[in-house]
Amino acid sequence: MSKENMNRPTPPTRAGLGKPAKQTVCFFLVLAAAACPATRAQTARPKIVGISSVRITVSDDCKAVSFYSAVLGEASPDGKNCAPSGPPGRLFFLGSGQELALRSAEKPDPHQLVNQFGLVTADASALLLYLKSQGVRADFAGGAGGAITVQDPEGHVIEFVDEKRMRKGDHSSPSAGGPERIIHVGFIVSNQEKMEQFYQGILGFRPYWHGGMKDDKTDWLSLQVPDGTDWVEFMLHISPDADRHLLGVMNHIALGVKDIHQAREQLVKQGVHLTEEPKIGRDGKWQLNLYDPDQTRVELMEFTPVEKPCCSEYTGPHPKP
Repeated sequence: MSKENMNRPTPPTRAGLGKPAKQTVCFFLVLAAAACPATRAQTARPKIVGISSVRITVSDDCKAVSFYSAVLGEASPDGKNCAPSGPPGRLFFLGSGQELALRSAEKPDPHQLVNQFGLVTADASALLLYLKSQGVRADFAGGAGGAITVQDPEGHVIEFVDEKRMRKGDHSSPSAGGPERIIHVGFIVSNQEKMEQFYQGILGFRPYWHGGMKDDKTDWLSLQVPDGTDWVEFMLHISPDADRHLLGVMNHIALGVKDIHQAREQLVKQGVHLTEEPKIGRDGKWQLNLYDPDQTRVELMEFTPVEKPCCSEYTGPHPKP
């Protein structure tokens, strides 16, 4: 070997670092991992405590306002059943502080009459960060803080409202036996797996009850909000060619009442035309179905069951007035 080669630095070998160097590198990698955990683990989900609102699309503003005014036992906010010169749609307030909004459309899509609802969260800004950390597209509603909007995998619009901005309810029915609060919203679901991944896996909803027309088949899946008792109801196995009436039966809202028979008497007094009578549903609760002028079902339901439900036990607490 020449003198020149003897003085040249020896290049590092393929064997890599020695044991002490490896230990040092590993120590710093562990330290970095502890200091900078993954964003998803770092961002906590704030509480989601209940339903704040439901929006129902209607084709005839006057007829719809008249129907819902009678069902809720109150007048519309402007003191009239119908004001053709006013803006399309109306807003009703329940004693719980929740809102029932009507949106007018000349030719509404019968598949989309119940396509937007609101949920109450403890912190809308924190929820926005959490949803984005989960890869969910979300933004402040109207570009302002206090409420954010997202879409679930099947296009239902959800508005999350900061509980500090919720209207305070007086917790009193507008009339004896009248609806106390919105306790669930139901809609047709085509891809159950994707919807469960969103509502349960990301939002943290919890199973409440599931059942069907037959004991061994699940046609309805109820999932409660993670920090309350209100729920969403997945209506499963519905044909894309379902007629208008069936679509209205499936895409629906439920209003909680203390006594279904007292509620029936009050509805009759308020001029509501009944096409059905109270009955005990497959979930073991008394219920009474009404239908608005566009066939959207408004289900009056008692808060607690009076008999054992079919198909499954309840796995969560029941709502209260």
